[in-house]
Amino acid sequence: MKALILAGGEGTRLRPLTLNTPKPIVPVVTIPFLRYQIELLRQHGISEIILSLSYQPQRIEEVLGDGANFGVRLRYVVEPVPLGTAGAFKNSEPLLDTAIVVFNGDILCELNLTEVIRRHRERRAVATLVLTRVANPSAYGLVETGNDGRIDRFLEKPAAHEITCDTINAGTYILEPEVLDWIPPCENHSFERGLFPTLLKNGRPMYAFISDGYWIDIGTPQKYLQVHADILRRRFSPALSLPTGATNTSDSVVDPSTTIREGSQVIASAVGSGSVIGKNVVIENSVVWSRVTIGDSARLSGCIVGNQCDIGSHASLSRGIVLGDGSMVTSYSRLLTD
Repeated sequence: MKALILAGGEGTRLRPLTLNTPKPIVPVVTIPFLRYQIELLRQHGISEIILSLSYQPQRIEEVLGDGANFGVRLRYVVEPVPLGTAGAFKNSEPLLDTAIVVFNGDILCELNLTEVIRRHRERRAVATLVLTRVANPSAYGLVETGNDGRIDRFLEKPAAHEITCDTINAGTYILEPEVLDWIPPCENHSFERGLFPTLLKNGRPMYAFISDGYWIDIGTPQKYLQVHADILRRRFSPALSLPTGATNTSDSVVDPSTTIREGSQVIASAVGSGSVIGKNVVIENSVVWSRVTIGDSARLSGCIVGNQCDIGSHASLSRGIVLGDGSMVTSYSRLLTD
């Protein structure tokens, strides 16, 4: 079986971080995000992986290469224009000659993929959708299922009185090649609002696999910080082995090429390569990318700092601050959010 990762989005909700770094390769605990999905697939025996790209495809290919370093084979398909989720799947049709695992390229999850595939085959499904449970279903599209796991109905962003379940589309699917026949070529088309309702209306066998494992969409700064906290605090253990942290940190990962001067503390944070952290700095619950300079006695709490930023001495950055690449914060500045 092959896999297709839909990684063509522009990551607008993560701007300014994604202006120079496409969302599929933003660092999560210093590792490009797609590496986590690639490793999950590899551990479940899937070594041929297709990446469907649109935004800055060259940058993604530069970082991931042909996949040999990760024990897989990566192939790339670039959309001529944004085609939506199902449209991107259709655009990859020449490479889709078997049943295929499809991942949305902004989801990090804990999933027994081998079991999902087994049940898909056992049920002779045309499509199997992985679902996850959420506390507030009104913010999502719900997926109703019968006792046998067959999908009965899709309900987009229901009002409170319409909520009948707490299961939503988790952005992972097993699809048979025949579903390609239901997708118009060269058009923007959606899995959620186009293909899946069409398959259901036409009586094609669609089933759900409800996963109770960890699941998160990293597409906003808040969720991006949350996934770091969950990994660093060991609330979630991803398939990929993480780098080891520096000796003077607590629940953190700091690239070994980064310099941390005396008296500084890095708490529940991730710091990328080539950075210089001055004396008596406190970095907590934050993500600092690469080649960042932080002056003496600065304090960062709940922040995201892009590449090659310069933060002056005694500066203070509060929760919710996001600095794009190359930003400069002068000494003694106070950056606050509402």
